[in-house]
Amino acid sequence: MLEFEILKKDRRTNARAGVLKTPHGIVETPSYVVVGTHGAVRCLSAEDIPKTKTQLIISNTYHLWRTLGEKFQKFPGLHKFMWNGPIMTDSGGFQVFSLGFGREHGMGKFGGIDSRKTSSFETRRSSAPAAEAALRSRRKNPTDTELFRLRELSQDDISLESEKNLVRVTEDGAHFNDDYGESYLDAETSIKIQEKLGGDIIVAFDEPTSPLHDYKYTKESLERTNAWALRSLKARTRKDQMMYGVVQGGAFEDLRKESAEFIGRQDFEGFAIGGSYGESMGAPRGDMLSVLRWSTPYLPEEKPRHLLGIGKIEDVFDAVELGMDTFDCVIPTREARHGSLWTKFGRFDIKKGKWAGSFMKIQGDCGCPVCAEMKITRGELHKLFKNKDSTAARLATIHNIFFFNDLLRQIRESIKEGGFLEFKKEFLTNL
Repeated sequence: MLEFEILKKDRRTNARAGVLKTPHGIVETPSYVVVGTHGAVRCLSAEDIPKTKTQLIISNTYHLWRTLGEKFQKFPGLHKFMWNGPIMTDSGGFQVFSLGFGREHGMGKFGGIDSRKTSSFETRRSSAPAAEAALRSRRKNPTDTELFRLRELSQDDISLESEKNLVRVTEDGAHFNDDYGESYLDAETSIKIQEKLGGDIIVAFDEPTSPLHDYKYTKESLERTNAWALRSLKARTRKDQMMYGVVQGGAFEDLRKESAEFIGRQDFEGFAIGGSYGESMGAPRGDMLSVLRWSTPYLPEEKPRHLLGIGKIEDVFDAVELGMDTFDCVIPTREARHGSLWTKFGRFDIKKGKWAGSFMKIQGDCGCPVCAEMKITRGELHKLFKNKDSTAARLATIHNIFFFNDLLRQIRESIKEGGFLEFKKEFLTNL
């Protein structure tokens, strides 16, 4: 059973509510997709996942393939290994970027240029001109747009440090030389791995680019991605999996339109939009909106659309408004492990001393098990984090994932009831 049905369209925007039917369950859309990189949602057991109202989990093809090593051939599949609900796998394409150009230029998947390598506010501020100088040294004539994006990076997103590029990209595929040793990944291998992992949704092999890639390289990369998309389609052998083609093209309007038009014509069951957009790659937030406006008109309306690696609340609302159906992001899980809790009034750090002894709930009207059933107070959770109790990260993760999933439930209801824009305005005003 592989089917996508649009149940309701918003009359004032491109937002739509639908259902994505898979062999392992139905996903109501728009939906948040929880990240389970290594075949598990960190800090949670398989029994915990349903408590968070999760509908769909995405796992990382490259990391599973490399960490399993010789055990990969006997791997029983993600549904037996992780949970028996709907699962999506990426192509491994992001690692072509993150372990290659991303490492070389200090760019992380989150927060643009990797802020973890800077130690102080003043260091981060003073590094911005040096980063611009570095860009000018790499490019004889950097464009105004490229310089604008670099200057727009927040002080938390600038780093002068770089690491060794671990990837050599060719027209055929990508050669890796990382902590796992040497390996080669191409479209055929990616699809073979994803078929073995057994996800309900798999993704064609692609090469993402960054805000620092120029037009020439981005165009060459796009041509590779398009060629790899056709090879991915040809390589598939299973009919019980949906395959998504990936729209790339960086921050260049003509390339995005070219990519979306080409990918939209191919025999994919759905589409993913990825690459150089939004704050997740260091570009201004408006870039993501532009990319979606350029791309979605060329994608068949009757097929599902996924936004890769985006999950901030403002971005989710905007993407839904522009016709996106699913989103994956590590925000709920990663931030939970570090003590950042989300509520309808915004995010707060449970590790701060002000919460010691507090009798407040995380969120008073929250329906998650941590708040509604266990009735854990902020003071109790603060103490667990302070004592480095592993239970703390588990409880925070359950709450955060439930919060994001429940937000998407409310978005779905607002679309069905004709009040999406009103709900968006109200929620973001209170956030």
